[in-house]
Amino acid sequence: MADNRRSAAFYMTATTQFGLEEVLANELRQLGATIDRVGQRAVEFSGNKQLLYEAVLWCRTAMRILKPFAGFYARDERALYREVNRVDWQQFIQPDQTFAITAVVNKSSFEHSLFVAQLTKDAIVDQFRDRTGQRPSVDVKNPDIRLHLHMLENEVTLSLDAAGDSLHRRGYRQGTNVAPLNEVLAAGLLLLTGWDGHKTLIDPMCGSGTLLTEAALIAQRIAPGLYHQGKFGFENWPDFDQALWESVRLDARQARLEEPQAYLGGSDLSGEFINLARQNVAAADLEDFIRLSVRDVKDAKAPAREEPGIVIMNPPYGERIGEETEMAALYKTIGDTLKSGFQGYDAYVFTGNLEAAKRIGLKTSRRIPLYNGPIDCRLLKYELYQGTRKIKPDVA
Repeated sequence: MADNRRSAAFYMTATTQFGLEEVLANELRQLGATIDRVGQRAVEFSGNKQLLYEAVLWCRTAMRILKPFAGFYARDERALYREVNRVDWQQFIQPDQTFAITAVVNKSSFEHSLFVAQLTKDAIVDQFRDRTGQRPSVDVKNPDIRLHLHMLENEVTLSLDAAGDSLHRRGYRQGTNVAPLNEVLAAGLLLLTGWDGHKTLIDPMCGSGTLLTEAALIAQRIAPGLYHQGKFGFENWPDFDQALWESVRLDARQARLEEPQAYLGGSDLSGEFINLARQNVAAADLEDFIRLSVRDVKDAKAPAREEPGIVIMNPPYGERIGEETEMAALYKTIGDTLKSGFQGYDAYVFTGNLEAAKRIGLKTSRRIPLYNGPIDCRLLKYELYQGTRKIKPDVA
């Protein structure tokens, strides 16, 4: 096991959402990674096998951790098939395992990623059939081995997906009837605020509680990968080290802090949402760390006995036609609540409705571009100085 911990470093790529690249790079640095390049929605880094396991377990803002193993130029279909077929696939897949290929194609003479994935699959299967008479099966939903093919201007990189499934699927979320923030974005918003895991944190429009749950994971030093259901992708790799993995997981379990580190409080007008938030919090075993209540945002205020910290929320964007007036009124209410109920706090509003956000009536001190799915959003910061009520509204 000691040899594995000290094994030679290799290159990896962690993918994330737009705007969270530097946050992810910092997470990886804290784990001991060497950062090679911070790109768009991706961070290239290097480290050993222990770091790979820790990155999958601990990274809050990574969607996937990829291990590249082959690269080549493919000018046409024949070249792609030939180059894929040259890889010794028995190093990565066993005949009795299932696999799937995710292909991403940019600025290439190949027009369709699905066609590229299909051709790659054919080359792999044909090699197995020719060499062994057997072939691994394709399972697009839950494969043993997930491969990623990235093609940029016909330059191809093949990678193994260490997670197998997207890391935003932590495993604690119980309900599917709401469309909440995904967990990676929620964690990213919290880390972008610079919140230290000790100051008071309030979400007065908490919905199903994703921001609060991710805040509790940060505060209590809990690795999000501990909630993962089933195996991670790397557990099916030929070089998987069971003893090293068990050691990494044991270290993570022992890192958890049992004493509450911060006051975390959330509320929502919807009793249904609060019930769902309670279910998620219970599934994550975090009931001792998060306070939840049913309350209209207009009645929200800072807890009386706690030092000021941050207030953060992700209000509705009003995407349906005819909701403009309703949204304008809601965002004005949010501004009134921040001014009257949270003096001394730093407030963060994450929204995809920048027109309605002007009705908050406070000057932003930061505007961070992000996306929530396909929606162009901003994380807006407002500094709520003690005793300051009349501030020129932000018209930008």
